[in-house]
Amino acid sequence: MPPHVSLITLGVADVGKATAFYERLGFKKSSASQDAVTFIQAGAIVLALWGRDAQREDAKAEELWTGNGGIVVAMNCASEHEVNAMLINAQAAGATLLKPAEMVFWGGYNGYFADLDGHVWEVAYNPLWPLREDGRIDLPE
Repeated sequence: MPPHVSLITLGVADVGKATAFYERLGFKKSSASQDAVTFIQAGAIVLALWGRDAQREDAKAEELWTGNGGIVVAMNCASEHEVNAMLINAQAAGATLLKPAEMVFWGGYNGYFADLDGHVWEVAYNPLWPLREDGRIDLPE
């Protein structure tokens, strides 16, 4: 099997609050979720929301997760209008707007927000990367 990303786990302070936040953004909680972890089908990958303390214990890495490590989770949209709408939805759900949407040097349009636990999300429209109907990016070969 070729290497691929199938799941991203975000360590959160409160699984219930984090789940409610992402549901307000329009994500749907899977029936595979449990009290300690929420699973969300997010296009071609699964987004997991898991208690930060449990995640640290499982990884045996107490020194990790002192910040976000420079990781940014990105959501590509089909238009500038969709970018604006998602940033408005994120703020209404309790996110902190880090950067309002604007035209950027690479020819696209993006903005950034931080979720309730400080995870940074980019919301972008890239006219050079068409999206499939299911929202996945079609990269050139």
